Amino acid sequence: MKYSVDTYRLYLSEKHFHYTMRIRVTMKDEIDPDILRISVNEAIVRYPYFARKVTVDNEGGFLLEPNNKDIMVFPVDGRAKDLCSGEVNGHFCYVEYEGRTIYFNISHSICGGKGAQPWVMTNVYQYVKNKYNIEPDAPGIRKPGDKLLEGEDVEPALDMLPDDGPLFEPESKNPFMMYGDYINGMINPFVREASYRLYTFRQEDIVRFAKANDASIQSFFTVATAKMLDKVLPAKHKVIGAKIAHNPTEEIGLTYSHQDLLSQIYIDYDRDMLKWDMDKLGTMTRGQILLQKDPTVSGHQLRRIFAYYDGIDNESGLKAKKKYAAKNNYGTGKGARKNTFICNYSGRADWGEIADYVEDYTIIVEGHIVCEVTSLGDKIFFMLPQVIRTGKYAEALNEVFNEMSIPFDVRGPFPKLLPRHRLPS
Repeated sequence: MKYSVDTYRLYLSEKHFHYTMRIRVTMKDEIDPDILRISVNEAIVRYPYFARKVTVDNEGGFLLEPNNKDIMVFPVDGRAKDLCSGEVNGHFCYVEYEGRTIYFNISHSICGGKGAQPWVMTNVYQYVKNKYNIEPDAPGIRKPGDKLLEGEDVEPALDMLPDDGPLFEPESKNPFMMYGDYINGMINPFVREASYRLYTFRQEDIVRFAKANDASIQSFFTVATAKMLDKVLPAKHKVIGAKIAHNPTEEIGLTYSHQDLLSQIYIDYDRDMLKWDMDKLGTMTRGQILLQKDPTVSGHQLRRIFAYYDGIDNESGLKAKKKYAAKNNYGTGKGARKNTFICNYSGRADWGEIADYVEDYTIIVEGHIVCEVTSLGDKIFFMLPQVIRTGKYAEALNEVFNEMSIPFDVRGPFPKLLPRHRLPS
């Protein structure tokens, strides 16, 4: 691997997906744009690995260089700005505001939800501090003057991975893939709608139910999403497959890494399995998650990813590198494993007193039924995204939660407005 891990997803950007994120934080008071602009540019000093611009070297490889220009802050105007463009000062991120809500737009190439979360929290901390002229008690949030944590900006390397063969390799049951919805969303303007709904739960309700059914927060929402699709999809589709992102950086000694070097967990549900009681489903799902988080299993996948990066490096010229990246992409290219939906949980973080100022927090991503679970204070949030205009998925999910007797609030649909990249050629 010749270049930074943060560059390799850029070769795929705009081929089929944008690979970007839009992180929504709704405050309890109206946003002050001037204070937000000051706070955002104070916060970025703590994250030098995000203050970058992209160039192309003489071999056609993407390089990241320091970018000392301001992070741009805009009012929401219904138009997504291009990351890395002159409009956003060449940065991989920019910020928007509307009413009480702040949107943090950032490239998925330089981080995932877990890597972006500390940056978002620092921004919100600094905004609260500046707006209310207070020193919030939030020891779990990184402050602009803090030093980088151990390994925070260290590049992962092949020699960090275990040498053992995988303890377990899950076999695919060839689950149904939602090509129909994706194609409909691409070619039919009458149903095309990139949107999401936001569900809010009391954390105590989810935790109590999960504990009573031998589940975790991750396995609970994975099963709930599978049950939703079981209500919607025709019976001829025999298997519903879940995919869950696992960030193994802690296992290779890079606990505080921002980078999105992921292994994937796959759980295939026969339709009959989804009629099991929740206790049995919770046990099976949680067990599969733990088994596939084993360092030998995740390490085996990461070795394939490093080999893929080496393959990109071996190509000469940007055009050839992009072609290789698309053809051999381990996620969507030849030999990629199938799944029906994705459900990720970025994990619980300690917002301290800042949680008292925030109404909701969610990560908006590209794709169809690519769900994100987040938590803040005493709340848990579930983001249900779609590429077509329909209420059938939300209606089915509402049924699932009602059958479990779990109270919830749902809002939306809201437009995604995800940015694209504008990369040098």
